[in-house]
Amino acid sequence: MNFGNYNLNIPDRYDFHTWIWAITKCSGTCIRVSAIAQPVARAFKYSADAASVNGHYTMAVDTPDGLRCGNVYYGQTVATHDVYDWDATTLAGTLNSTFGVGCDGNSGTLSYPFTLTRL
Repeated sequence: MNFGNYNLNIPDRYDFHTWIWAITKCSGTCIRVSAIAQPVARAFKYSADAASVNGHYTMAVDTPDGLRCGNVYYGQTVATHDVYDWDATTLAGTLNSTFGVGCDGNSGTLSYPFTLTRL
């Protein structure tokens, strides 16, 4: 995977943010992902290492505002454990977002397809 900036596109996720991933090298075969929200309002900025196995990267992030309930701008947010998995060649992947108590009071996991586009 090339180092640089990428637009993270998650069209099915209920969120008003778009994200930019700044991808740099870390030790070994991993990459470092620094996520920047657009706009920065009510968003959790995160950084994590993504491990590479057979042309796929996997990265886990605990996000305090990963699930949005009700009004997307001002409603309740729920903490999630987000696992991103993507193909280094096609730049397409899946986000699995797991939460203990969701908007309806139940726990669960939501899956979203995503793509990365180099900026």
